[in-house]
Amino acid sequence: MKIGIISSCGGHLTEIRALKAVYEQYEHFYVLNDSALLPPDMEGKTYFITHSERDWKFFLNLWEAFRILRRERPDVLLSTGAGPAVPFALIGRYLFRCRVVFVETITRVMAPSVTGRIMYRLAHDFFYQWPSLARYFPGGTYGGPLV
Repeated sequence: MKIGIISSCGGHLTEIRALKAVYEQYEHFYVLNDSALLPPDMEGKTYFITHSERDWKFFLNLWEAFRILRRERPDVLLSTGAGPAVPFALIGRYLFRCRVVFVETITRVMAPSVTGRIMYRLAHDFFYQWPSLARYFPGGTYGGPLV
């Protein structure tokens, strides 16, 4: 099994790295939307894509997702958000038949993020980290805090 780990930098990357025990035994690669200092285990298997903030660059991200997923052919896409999650979920799910797993960020306590609202509809498996979000994600799974 091969896993694509899709994340923004900063807190989202910290959260996805907290799940490392889940994916480290599988072949995996990372996709980030900004350059960052990488820990040694991420070097050589990280793609950097254009940073998009809900603008025309979203369409560029779709193209980047297509190129990366065509090359890597993952079975699963795992993301905590934000920006790159949606284009990779769209291309991965509908063109490459990837299973999409999304974890809503821990910073969303009372209301979901925009990315979370979209990914709830796209993800095969959707997890949230606060019980107060259950009313927004009735088909999701409460997983408790990652970090």
